[in-house]
Amino acid sequence: MTYDTFLALVLFAFVTSVTPGPNNMMLFASGVNFGFRRTLPHMLGIGGGFFSLLLGVGFGLGALLEAVPALYTALKFLGGGYLLFIAWKIGASRALPDGKVGGQPMTFLQAAAFQWVNPKAWVMAVTAMTIYTDPDRYALSVLLVGLAFALTNMPSVSTWAGFGTVMRQWLADPVRLKWFNITMAVLLVLSLWPMLK
Repeated sequence: MTYDTFLALVLFAFVTSVTPGPNNMMLFASGVNFGFRRTLPHMLGIGGGFFSLLLGVGFGLGALLEAVPALYTALKFLGGGYLLFIAWKIGASRALPDGKVGGQPMTFLQAAAFQWVNPKAWVMAVTAMTIYTDPDRYALSVLLVGLAFALTNMPSVSTWAGFGTVMRQWLADPVRLKWFNITMAVLLVLSLWPMLK
C-alpha cells in the first residue's frame, strides 16, 4: 500500500467513523445522560469491537457473507432489532443519572459486541476491505486497514460523546431532556433506514 493510498484510507476511515450512525447517536445520548468519563468504556468498546470486526471480515467473514447472503440479512435484522431496543431505552429515559442510581451506560463488552450486529459497521468493514486491500500483500493490507480505523476511531467517537457532555447541563431540565432523548431515539431508528434497504 502506497503512502497516498494509506492517506486516502485514513480519510475514508475518519469520514465514515465521524458521520452520523448508530454508534455516534448512542454516544451523543450517552454523553448527555452519563457524561464523558462514564461513556469512555462505550467509546473504547466501539474501537475494540470494530477492529475485531475488520479483522474478521478481512480474514474470511466477508467471503462467507457473500456466499451466504441470508446470513448477512439475518445480521442486519438482528442489529436492527437491537438498535430498536436501544432507541426505546434512550427515548424512555427521563432524568439524568446522578452516578449512583438510574440507568447505566453501555459497557466495553456491550459496545464491542454491538459492532458485530451494527449494519453501518458491516458496510464500513466490507467496503474498506474491498477497496483498500492489496491481493499481493493481503495480510499486511488488512492490518493497515485496521490501523487506519484505530487511528481515527477515538477522535471520531470522542467528538460525539464530548458534544453530548457539553449539552448535559442545558439538558438537565427534565422537559428538554425528555424531548432530546425522544429525538435521539427517532434519529437512531432513522439511521437504520439506509442500511436495511
